[in-house]
Amino acid sequence: MTDELFRDDANLLHCEATVVAVEEGGVVLDRTVAYPLGGGQAGDTGWLVQGERRWRLTDTRKSKAHPGGVLHLLEGELPSLGAAVSVELDAARRQAHRRFHTATHLLCALLPYPVDGCSITDTYARLDFHTDEPFDKAAIEAGLARLVGEAHPVRHRWIDEAELDANPGLVRSMSVQPPRGLGRVRVLEVEGVDLQPCGGTHVDSTADIGALVVAKIEKKSAKTRRVVLQFA
Repeated sequence: MTDELFRDDANLLHCEATVVAVEEGGVVLDRTVAYPLGGGQAGDTGWLVQGERRWRLTDTRKSKAHPGGVLHLLEGELPSLGAAVSVELDAARRQAHRRFHTATHLLCALLPYPVDGCSITDTYARLDFHTDEPFDKAAIEAGLARLVGEAHPVRHRWIDEAELDANPGLVRSMSVQPPRGLGRVRVLEVEGVDLQPCGGTHVDSTADIGALVVAKIEKKSAKTRRVVLQFA
């Protein structure tokens, strides 16, 4: 129902759209640049604009009432069905999500273990790895700094489900599986570093991530090691 423009261009921060459904607390649009909560990544925030009127976009979610729709949660009285509006993202929040999400792909390359938990916000990124091996904080930070400094191009492409089935090793996550039934799957490639299914938003080069620090390494269980990243 909603054309998700961010899937093909995460640099987009603005678009024109039409309200196609009204739900409690928000509206579904025919197209959007706002990423809905999913895959461990937080939803986008920003504003919905109609002429002189502005609504605060407090969160973006997948609509439960309208399959395939993206629900934009708003403050105040909602726009009417059929209204023409503009979506304007909080650019700083979107960029932080892009930087952190790409950083988690570098972390996956450095720590080749299955992932059983993920959280990406505008202040930190967290990955949980299924392993009992100890992690070296200094070595991880050095590896991240190297991969960021090497400025690897980051791009996405679409593959059909049959190609994914033929390469099951592409799926690193134990907790979030690629969506099935659409006929194709979006794959994120950090050139020469990482390749795996991912629907999130990312920067165009690892150099855009900037300096990172490992804020915390935790032993969450006998078989789970957690790594939390923050910007330096």
